[in-house]
Amino acid sequence: MTAPPLCAFPIQFRQPSVSGLSQITGSLYISNGAAANNKLMLSSNQITTVINVSVEVANTLYEDIQYVHVPVADMPISRLCDFFDPIADHIHSVEMNQGRTLLHCAAGVSRSAALCLAYLMKYHAMSLLDAHTWTKSCRPIIRPNNGFWEQLIHYEFQLFGKNTVHMVNSPMGMIPDIYEKEVRSMIPL
Repeated sequence: MTAPPLCAFPIQFRQPSVSGLSQITGSLYISNGAAANNKLMLSSNQITTVINVSVEVANTLYEDIQYVHVPVADMPISRLCDFFDPIADHIHSVEMNQGRTLLHCAAGVSRSAALCLAYLMKYHAMSLLDAHTWTKSCRPIIRPNNGFWEQLIHYEFQLFGKNTVHMVNSPMGMIPDIYEKEVRSMIPL
């Protein structure tokens, strides 16, 4: 695997955090809903835009922060893919204006992570596999649901004409092949 183009960013990444904000790029962060409503956390990380990817978390609206709502439930049948391009474009626009975006859902595990992966593919020309590897190194708890994985796999093919992650059959149903080893270790012999 080649080093992701993000390594060229002149930033120093903090240790991965699961309770606070996890920095993905110089201008993109992921968090859970509680952290997204923490004024001190938002201001200390100079967040200018908050994208709430949930139906269950309400944002405390702070002055000088733009809020975008993506009302999608964390269910495999939810069409998060309808938001891949508009949200990636919005994150890119904020970055071009020297702003910083926080993507959050309830836990910062599935919906916000999936939108982050779509953004990295579109604007950093990363494969889905590399985008996942990079994001997981920044926020180890990410795990988009299987429906979102299917949508991301389709999106990767749209963007690049090939796939680096595939859905495979397992004792737990269809899963992304990157989880195969993990699932095998969970199955008793």
